[in-house]
Amino acid sequence: MQYYAAAEGWNRETIRQTQAVRLKNTVAQALRSPFYKEHLGKSGVSPADIRSCDDVRLLPFTTKDHLRNAYPDGLFAVPREEMVRFHASSGTTGAPTVICHTQDDLDTWADLMARCMHMVGMRKTDVFQNIAGYGLFTGGLGIHCGAERLGCLTIPAGVGNTRRQLMIIRDMGVTALHIIPSYALYLGNSLMDNGEDPRSLPPRIALIGAEPHTEEMRRRIEYLLGVKAYNSYGLSEMNGPGVAFECLAQNGLHVWEDAFIAEIVDPDSGENLPDGEIGELVMTTLTRRGMPVIRYRTRDLTRFLPGPCPCGRVHRRLERISGRVDDMFIVKGCNIYPMQVEQVLMSFPEVAENYMIILEHKDSMDHMRVQVEVRGEYFVEDMRVLTSLQKRIASRLRDEILMTPKVDLVEPNSLPRGEGKAKRVDDRRQEAP
Repeated sequence: MQYYAAAEGWNRETIRQTQAVRLKNTVAQALRSPFYKEHLGKSGVSPADIRSCDDVRLLPFTTKDHLRNAYPDGLFAVPREEMVRFHASSGTTGAPTVICHTQDDLDTWADLMARCMHMVGMRKTDVFQNIAGYGLFTGGLGIHCGAERLGCLTIPAGVGNTRRQLMIIRDMGVTALHIIPSYALYLGNSLMDNGEDPRSLPPRIALIGAEPHTEEMRRRIEYLLGVKAYNSYGLSEMNGPGVAFECLAQNGLHVWEDAFIAEIVDPDSGENLPDGEIGELVMTTLTRRGMPVIRYRTRDLTRFLPGPCPCGRVHRRLERISGRVDDMFIVKGCNIYPMQVEQVLMSFPEVAENYMIILEHKDSMDHMRVQVEVRGEYFVEDMRVLTSLQKRIASRLRDEILMTPKVDLVEPNSLPRGEGKAKRVDDRRQEAP
């Protein structure tokens, strides 16, 4: 097999040896920052204590609150004048999470992203349209620089303005897209509403990510747009996109272990979990100089997939993100994640892509209501048909989430929708008197 990067062909022993060396160097570099000088100092662990990649477990966790409290430059491990790129979260709930990069960090990031794109079949002959937000958000520039590193003609289309997006796709013969799942469906359905066939568009590859989505939603995107859609995982604290990516097998996301150490831990105890068990993803950077981050608790829920991948790469595979620790809500004593609801809904061919979970507090109890758009051809006047569908959806949801929500079937295009990330949960319980 011809690999784009030598590291893709490493065996497990080479990966582990490389991780051990880079982890030791990362700890030494991190100690140059004010935050880690104090944070690691409390643990008593020094670079000399790192002898294997498993010794990452000796190090303390880093959380989003740590990053916020270190705002703006408490995690800088190099002088500020060596930093060349600033990214940040929105900061809507306090101080923003800031991540800065040196030029070497940006070069490594672009290489990793180009590796991801090459893995799914993109080449320098492709025309790539980046339908993602630019600015402080890492998704836009991270993907953009990877495509340019690969040599593609790269179109920084940004988000919104569906008519212009479609014009560029057609006029430039775009062959690959980066697009969030909900907007991919929005774009395809917009064409269908105008009597056009979305499958007639030229793209053959779609890179999707930035919001959780089920396998059923991925398959809908592929069928609607006539593309192969590959799942991407990234977070700004590690880089942004390019941390893990699907290969052609579409069976788990390969974590680039030459650049990161990934762990799955119990969200409550923090103890490492064996392969195959779902827990919280914890990540450590191995190649970043400007702002190394050690054992970052992502709050994302996933698991390591056991067994080899058909593509031949031995970099460990993550299952698609099933939800977030902090996305969970509790109704009548049941722990529920939005992705569980979506997985059930998308298994019904009668159901369209848009839905809303509404949480309410009435009569001293919490209640859950699921509003579901039904495809036009199934939204018939025969109430027996709709009642049967309503009951089947409620029953399947009860089997999955262990409580029975109220299910409302609504007409197509009647629920709010937009061109950005889809809002799936409307928690009104605090509004109750």
